[in-house]
Amino acid sequence: MAGVTVWSVIGAGVAGLAVASELVARGARVQVFDPGGPPGPHGCSWWAGGMLAPWCEYENAEEPVLRLGQQAIDWWAARTPVARQGTLIVANTRDLPDLRRFARRTEGFAQVDQAKIAEIEPDLHGFSQGLFFANEAHLDPRRALQDLYRGLQDKGVEFHRKLAPSRLDNAIDCRGLHARDILHDLRGVKGEMLVIRCPDVTLTRPVRLLHPRMPLYVVPRGEGIYMLGATMIESEDSSRITARSILELLSAAYALNPAFGEAEVLEIGVDLRPGFPDNLPRIRRLGRTIYANGLYRHGYLLAPALAKGVADLALNNTHSEMVDEDRA
Repeated sequence: MAGVTVWSVIGAGVAGLAVASELVARGARVQVFDPGGPPGPHGCSWWAGGMLAPWCEYENAEEPVLRLGQQAIDWWAARTPVARQGTLIVANTRDLPDLRRFARRTEGFAQVDQAKIAEIEPDLHGFSQGLFFANEAHLDPRRALQDLYRGLQDKGVEFHRKLAPSRLDNAIDCRGLHARDILHDLRGVKGEMLVIRCPDVTLTRPVRLLHPRMPLYVVPRGEGIYMLGATMIESEDSSRITARSILELLSAAYALNPAFGEAEVLEIGVDLRPGFPDNLPRIRRLGRTIYANGLYRHGYLLAPALAKGVADLALNNTHSEMVDEDRA
């Protein structure tokens, strides 16, 4: 229709799809450009853990991650299945000082002993102390991306499998690290992960093992499939995973349960997360384009808050705290 504003979202990763979904939910007309096409392994969103864990992440993140991250669980639950099973943190006896340090730096947990750990996760053995974050949740990130994509298609959003035109009115750039041609303070942070199948181990929630070299998280994907992750490497080489990372990820999983030693490795993933110097996301209006970027390791946790901030700015010209006032 003539005179109707159409917002062009550039990028169909978790940031772009979340922004498009929030705009559509508020009645806006949207089109999406991404030469990669539907969600898939061409973007770092595909390789995420899918943990909606604001209290755990607060242990080494800024306060907005805790506060804004708490919006994520209900936002995602309205669009894709979310498992509200909490998060369990454990440590070997020699690493209990790390567990106590973790507890001092966050909140929202209950301390659990060996009996409670066995009740929560019967397949974990030998851990005398832990922290249980009952209000946290997790999702399958690939299912979540596909659900957002299909939901937008069902609402009439047109997806263009091509680069966006160089001159677009009402554009919202969510290209992640590809936006570094404009956002020069973005950097890539390497993340590595494994997907394994181990039907001999049953875990019902994300479990994090504190370890001095390789803190590990294990996220259940159902049917004996687990995602192993943890690496945060200040490197922009996404061509390969290191042998050291594979060894330490699998060794840490073996420490959780020796049955992981017989697991089948299904996938190895490596990609770069986009981050600003303070590791917090930013919304910037430069010329005719709004840039939404810098989700770092908090893609699924902070994408809903980022999307709300973009929609507030785009539709109401209201600045959320994520808007970079110095550069807007």
